[in-house]
Amino acid sequence: MGKYSDEFKLLVVREYLEGKLGYRALAKKHGIKAKSSIDRWVKVYEKFGQKGITSKKHPETYPVQLKLDVLSFIKRTGSSETDAALHFGLTNPTIISLWKKAFSEDGSEGLERPKGRPPMTDKAKSIKGKQVKQSEMAYEQKLERENELLRLEVEYLKKLRAFQMDPKGYLEKHKQRYHSNSKKPSN
Repeated sequence: MGKYSDEFKLLVVREYLEGKLGYRALAKKHGIKAKSSIDRWVKVYEKFGQKGITSKKHPETYPVQLKLDVLSFIKRTGSSETDAALHFGLTNPTIISLWKKAFSEDGSEGLERPKGRPPMTDKAKSIKGKQVKQSEMAYEQKLERENELLRLEVEYLKKLRAFQMDPKGYLEKHKQRYHSNSKKPSN
């Protein structure tokens, strides 16, 4: 997001266009550090209208060749970044300074780099996929364990209810089962 709001820029531009104050006086009046900002806003407004000075929700991406053409134009003609931007139909002249810096640091390769987070590599994708599979397996194992515990709990509650309803009958039944299991012949 820019330093100044779109509404503020529009207010200053309209005030300039009324013709009562110049760039320096408007900069002083509104606490703007550089009068060149107002100059740029006015020129962009005159060429593109209000949409020229409004912030873009999704910044535009430009081809490397256009960036090279703009930088070459500035070098050839001695034009300002604002004049070059207007010549090439760019609504954001300040982006050219970023292109200049990238070009001076890394040449044309610096202009190719996309902004933002780089895409995931195949290795990173496979690692992330394995992590997802492992977490799914862990989750599945956790659910199986939980199901087993619930089955045991239900079985226990059934036996407890049976015991509470008829303690003697329950003990006799289970006493017989216990003795029949323990009297198996041994070899």
